Amino acid sequence: MSKAVVTGIGVVAPGGIGTRAFWDLLSSGRTATRAITHFDTTGFRSRIGAEVDFDPADSGLTHQETRRMDRAAQFAAVCTDEAIADSGLDFAGIDPGRIGVSIGSAVGCTVSLEREYVVLSDTGKNWLVDETYQVPHLYSYMAPSSLGCEVAWRVGAEGPVAVVSTGCTSGLDAVGHAVGLIEEGTADIVLAGATDAPISPITVACFDAIKATSPNNEDPEHALRPFDRRRNGFVLGEGAAIFVLESAEHARRRGVRGYVEIGGFATRSNAFHMTGLKPDGRELSEAIAVAMDRAHANPEDIDYVNAHGSGTKQNDRHETAAFKRALGERAHQVPVSSIKSMIGHSLGAIGSLEIAACALALQNQVVPPTANLEEPDPECDLDYVPKVARERELETILTVGSGFGGFQSAMVLSKPAGEIHV
Repeated sequence: MSKAVVTGIGVVAPGGIGTRAFWDLLSSGRTATRAITHFDTTGFRSRIGAEVDFDPADSGLTHQETRRMDRAAQFAAVCTDEAIADSGLDFAGIDPGRIGVSIGSAVGCTVSLEREYVVLSDTGKNWLVDETYQVPHLYSYMAPSSLGCEVAWRVGAEGPVAVVSTGCTSGLDAVGHAVGLIEEGTADIVLAGATDAPISPITVACFDAIKATSPNNEDPEHALRPFDRRRNGFVLGEGAAIFVLESAEHARRRGVRGYVEIGGFATRSNAFHMTGLKPDGRELSEAIAVAMDRAHANPEDIDYVNAHGSGTKQNDRHETAAFKRALGERAHQVPVSSIKSMIGHSLGAIGSLEIAACALALQNQVVPPTANLEEPDPECDLDYVPKVARERELETILTVGSGFGGFQSAMVLSKPAGEIHV
């Protein structure tokens, strides 16, 4: 069975476009959360977000591509181009039937769907809409599969193409699905990752309704405080990360070792509640244990844990319990941190952005910090790397995700043998 390695990374994230800007933000401990500018937030409970300063033309998209694609699809396209360039692959010489695509998204083309509904319904006045006002690309906005198609078209992929939508674990699960395709021999190369652009009135209103997001509108830079005693919810974000995954054999044949080897992945469901979590963290701990077993890793092998760290009291305590359950005493020795504190929670995209952060942490031998962690919650008593990045020898990293619907996912990433690809 061939292991999957990451040989190319593309990132669109709050704070900058590209992997370099992304890592500069994380390693500096700066936050990209601010007042929402995408729309008028008057009347909303939470009026803050982690927005991407994104210009499609500046990022290389044509006017036609910009008009055709939703913002989330634009993110994915730009990430795909960067990942391909980073990998050094020449797709023209590769059998297209051996190229696959696996893209995750929680809310699909929300921005364009909401915009077009407002137009068609005359700002909600009409139940019966006049279809003559619709744009020609409306069907693509309604079908999440369009996100996978856009990536497949860019590389000419004729192998398996899938869109994975499992809420906030979509970015982990999509990459996990891609790893399975490589390990079973279905594909040699898979473009995998996730994208979401959920900062829109409908999404913000939904999270307002359940009071999941922070109402700290006066101080958006410090609003997201994972594991802090004063935390009061997450900050909605947006972005994307796409990877070139190759079988280890395929990468070796062209003289590339890759950023990381994905040693193990597992996902579980709590079958409990749409948004609620059991305090013992059993399901997440089981996913961690299975992922570690598949990676042939023991608790003492884990050098860093990239937490879900959403900044809600329920999640942070559930996650802390899961780490203790799965890692035992090692949970108190290994550094843990949440990059959501800096780039917000981009729903389905965040799991892939966190994989990118882990790959770059391994490359730079640096653990990114948990920004804004000043007063630790006594019930969250692990080493959460507060405020400042930490140099540390890293060989193996655990990254986890937790999503509405009860999804719990875990992945183990390891530094490949030899020099890391640059």
